[in-house]
Amino acid sequence: MADQTAVRGGKGVQTDGAPPEGLVGGIAEFGSDVATLIELQAKLAALDFKESAERAVLPLVLTLGGLALLLASLPVVLIGVAELLVSAFTIPERWALLLVGVVALAAAVALVAIAGAQFSRSFESFRRSREELIRNLSWIKTVITYSGRSVAQRRR
Repeated sequence: MADQTAVRGGKGVQTDGAPPEGLVGGIAEFGSDVATLIELQAKLAALDFKESAERAVLPLVLTLGGLALLLASLPVVLIGVAELLVSAFTIPERWALLLVGVVALAAAVALVAIAGAQFSRSFESFRRSREELIRNLSWIKTVITYSGRSVAQRRR
């Protein structure tokens, strides 16, 4: 950036040739840099959220549609399958209903697990925000750690 301070011989010299502003100027510039980083971090998080929300729409619609269809048709289908088992294998109706219910429950759990895996992948773009936040915090820590030290002290 054109307005950054260059370090020469341990003394801050602004790139526009003006003398350094002192401690107050340095703190103000650092505060401005931190505020800019916060603003950029927020913008990146907003972009990541928008991208994630767009990716989550289809899995969410599919999940809700699938659950609605499951709830509407499940009782009729399960009773029909149980009746077929009763007539085909001459087993008691209670056992047929229980068997069909357990199989249906296992299938429902599998479908929800698959949908959950797809849904969780839609938030992968927040990885960029997290990585950028870590870099920004490291930069702030470095600036705070080394501010006020001479170049000779920093090289030790």
